Amino acid sequence: MFRLLSAAILCFFLVACKRENSNFQQEAADQAIFHASVKALTDVIVHDIFSPPVASRIYVYSSIGAYEAARYHDSSYLSLAGQINHLPQLPQPESGKEYCFPMASTLTFLKIGKALIFSEDTLNVQIQKALEFYKNTGMPEEVYSRTIAFSDTLSSHILKWAAADNYKQTRSFPKYSLQKDPATWKPTPPGYMDGIEPSWNKIRTFVMDSAQQFKPLPPTPYNMTDKNSQYYKEAVEVYEAVKNLSDEQKEIANFWDCNPYKLNVTGHIMHATKKISPGGHWINIVGLVCKNTKSDITKSAQTYALVSIALADAFISCWDEKYRSNAVRPESVINEFIDPEWLPLLQTPPFPEYTSGHSVASSAAAIVLSELHGQDFGFKDDTEVEFGLPERSYTSFNQAAEEACISRLYGGIHFMPAIKNGISQGRGIGNLVMTKIKCKK
Repeated sequence: MFRLLSAAILCFFLVACKRENSNFQQEAADQAIFHASVKALTDVIVHDIFSPPVASRIYVYSSIGAYEAARYHDSSYLSLAGQINHLPQLPQPESGKEYCFPMASTLTFLKIGKALIFSEDTLNVQIQKALEFYKNTGMPEEVYSRTIAFSDTLSSHILKWAAADNYKQTRSFPKYSLQKDPATWKPTPPGYMDGIEPSWNKIRTFVMDSAQQFKPLPPTPYNMTDKNSQYYKEAVEVYEAVKNLSDEQKEIANFWDCNPYKLNVTGHIMHATKKISPGGHWINIVGLVCKNTKSDITKSAQTYALVSIALADAFISCWDEKYRSNAVRPESVINEFIDPEWLPLLQTPPFPEYTSGHSVASSAAAIVLSELHGQDFGFKDDTEVEFGLPERSYTSFNQAAEEACISRLYGGIHFMPAIKNGISQGRGIGNLVMTKIKCKK
């Protein structure tokens, strides 16, 4: 009798362990296909050369959609409807019916992303991979079909909400107009490109009450005629910083360059190098962190969503200030008043100087990541390895953000006030995201 009882207990535990191991393997596979789908979207954003503000818009709607599907996988998570500006109540799964919510999350992310980019065929490939992956899990056909239908409905509702954010209208707004005032921004070499997204402050915000909520202090008053002026000293600071860069500082500047469209000129030949956007760099960090912590699909989707919300509002806030202060870049004033042969280490981006987009976006993202995954979370960032740069290690998200910020001085493309005040601007936005949005019951 004792032997029979022991055998029965052993059999129960073996079956339970097998089931638990199977669930663990499925969860790991769910996470893998989800993170691969985020990377697929990033690759398309790089290929299609979306500007940093537009890239942030693509990420945020896709990530919100993914979260709204994934939250049903864990009943302790709450909808973002009513917590984000003008986000209405979203469709819900049928009560009592079975769904595969990790599958719904990945498909919703990809379908929304596909609607917001140009290279749709590339994301279609990833969508087919996801469909085939879940088809081969052996789930019942009715669950498979029902999950696809829910994803389609949720995607449509998110895209309808996105369509009302004023993006379409801004496509026909006037381009940036050059001004005669020497303090104002002017296109820089080698491309002398027009100012990017001068009307981005008209885009609907996500948690901010307006684009002006975190309006920073004004930039230092322009004055290149008085060598004792604060502005002249700040120009000299950039000039000297670039002239005396250490190898480490050059590496930092290049690692955080994140220029989606760098023009390379050799004689009369010009070609472009495509790179990840600043927001895309932080989205990739989210993936690294969630993989390292083995975060489940819901926690991962939450992290992507909140970081992307912080990034989206950061670019709206930053671009609002850029085209209000309309500040000239260091390259322009240094070449005119200090040294006509001086060149920044990095290519000057085609929009006004103040404040630093990297400083606002990185600081906002770091606040959110620190709240979700810890103030002292150490990690290795390999985001730029595919672009030919070695990985870098950080002891915290804030340390990574601070390095991203100061990289703009090393690159010769920002004055220090744009960096310092941009940090304050971004931290305010990151704290607002974590204060206003409640994801757990």
